Amino acid sequence: MGAPTPKAMALISVFATAIFSVLVAHGVRAQQPNYNVEAASSYSSGWLPAKATWYGQPNGAGPDDDGGACGFKHTKQYPFSSMTSCGNEPIFKDGKGCGRCYQIRCLNSSNPACSGKVKTVIITDMNYYPVARYHFDLSGTAFGAMAKPGLNDKLRHAGIIDIQFRRVLCNFPGLTITFHVQHGSNPFYLAVLVEHENMDGDVVQMDIMESKWVWGPPTGYWMPMRQSWGSIWRMDTNHALKGPFSLRIQSDSGKRLVANNVIPANWRPDTDYHSYVQFS
Repeated sequence: MGAPTPKAMALISVFATAIFSVLVAHGVRAQQPNYNVEAASSYSSGWLPAKATWYGQPNGAGPDDDGGACGFKHTKQYPFSSMTSCGNEPIFKDGKGCGRCYQIRCLNSSNPACSGKVKTVIITDMNYYPVARYHFDLSGTAFGAMAKPGLNDKLRHAGIIDIQFRRVLCNFPGLTITFHVQHGSNPFYLAVLVEHENMDGDVVQMDIMESKWVWGPPTGYWMPMRQSWGSIWRMDTNHALKGPFSLRIQSDSGKRLVANNVIPANWRPDTDYHSYVQFS
């Protein structure tokens, strides 16, 4: 059989291009690796293998807006201190993993620039394109922190490395839980970002109690809020909500905390409200 004619080659090229275009249009993606959500969430799993990459500025906190898919604010400042990371699904958990703390390390056997020293990162973002069962897409600061002294840039130049990770309790001395009322909130729609939780670091359920009338006593009735995205919870109502508001949060270990009247009746969007409560 002879070689294909130029006309045949042209038809094959057109056909291949058409198939590729259809695949792209329908969002065909690589098969998601198997993973164990419970192992990634447990405090007793020990060191687990993962891949690490980094994004953003070499000495930055990851995303340009600082917030990432969790919605956190000011991630260059304490307690984040730019030591942040995206996690793929068993770590991010559709936002329920936001705020969790993980220890990470890379060993000299993985890369000569690795120090082997343990560093702690906070989950602030989602990794949509994992390259392994567990994948930490770290801030440039966090990735470089795993290097031997003076070899931060050399390690970052590796691009992707093998690491080990394990979940640990968060500990933010001097901080209480902060509730940030999101932009666009109004009497019929209240969206609240939860930050700086000790221990588990995450929120798996949030409830709100309004007042009987503005500046009045509490109703005594908890209304469940819905997770909007990341660490942001929302309440949509067909009546104007009356403050002050008390908020109740629950972490994935089942612990609950109540911040009484933490959001005043004259609340404003784009405002932080600091509580007097913290997990311990």
